Amino acid sequence: MDKQLLAILVCPACKGKLLLDSDKPALVCLVEGLSFPICDEIPVMLIDEATRLSLDEVEALKARG
Repeated sequence: MDKQLLAILVCPACKGKLLLDSDKPALVCLVEGLSFPICDEIPVMLIDEATRLSLDEVEALKARG
């Protein structure tokens, strides 16, 4: 994912920073615990399309940085 695009995208729910989860590919909001999928290199920034992360998944992503 383009770093400039990642720098300007925010969570549609809380307007917070997003992290790139290269394992899935997805953009993750740690505050809301939402994972937004990336399909064909295009982030799907719809709350209805996001996956809710478990607390363990959020903590693991925080630990990875």
